[in-house]
Amino acid sequence: MRSRVEGLDAGVRYMLFASFMFALMGVFAKLLSHSMPSLEVVFFRNLFGVAIIAATLLKKPMAHKGGKPLLLFFRGLMGFLALLAFFYNIAHIPLGDAMTYSKTSPIFTALFAWLFLKEKLGYAGWIALLLGFVGIVFIAKPTAFHIDKTVWLGIFSGAGAALAYTAVRELKNYYDTRAIVLSFMGIGTAGPLLLMAVSPYVDMPELDMLFGTFVMPEGMEWVYVVVMGVFATLAQVYMTRAYGATKAGIVGAVSYSNILFSIILGLFIGDPFPGILTWLGIALIVIAGVTVAKSK
Repeated sequence: MRSRVEGLDAGVRYMLFASFMFALMGVFAKLLSHSMPSLEVVFFRNLFGVAIIAATLLKKPMAHKGGKPLLLFFRGLMGFLALLAFFYNIAHIPLGDAMTYSKTSPIFTALFAWLFLKEKLGYAGWIALLLGFVGIVFIAKPTAFHIDKTVWLGIFSGAGAALAYTAVRELKNYYDTRAIVLSFMGIGTAGPLLLMAVSPYVDMPELDMLFGTFVMPEGMEWVYVVVMGVFATLAQVYMTRAYGATKAGIVGAVSYSNILFSIILGLFIGDPFPGILTWLGIALIVIAGVTVAKSK
């Protein structure tokens, strides 16, 4: 009994720390976005991860049977596009709002698992989906028939990540975990380079989230790049430890502390304090996510 309690306590602490690291990563991504396009921020975020994965491969080569290259590519592409949408929103809306949109991924994951993996959703799951979508509306606060681009990107940051996570559930039966992570970070490094290379020849302001001119970091910006990578890596490591220490449902529920950390840290870098509708939307999304996690 004591070991179970200790495991629970460790899992909660690990996830709280990981959530705080994710929020700090968002802060430095936002600071970098003041001087460079979101596409470039994503490039540096993933480049750091590729270097770490490469270092682990030198010690222990990957061993897997493979056989799903298209699904592996799909996982990497969806993960990259979802991250790009997330980082674009970090640059253009309050950090807490951007994080909340991204935390809709468990809700979408449940929906996609029902659609593609034929998993049961259940009554509670459908109620959770409804609450989650109502929460999105409260945060978006659409006027008439106009919905801001950041809202669509926020929804995609959650839905795209969910598609990637759904693919992972199948890929883990065929590939080394590092190969799955590398598919995401590799595309997330090469993709921005390709898009930045063609950006001078593209004149589509409405797609500014996909294109941008490379800006060489200077001075403290290099520090921000490194710190962002460190925080992102620590977040991934401790999130993994959290899921290994206690039940996934508990860890998933605690992970929503990321939103509160992001709101608090966002205030220090100039974000406005959320209004009542935003708080209500956040609450509904958290309730929906926790409900989904509990049902699983």
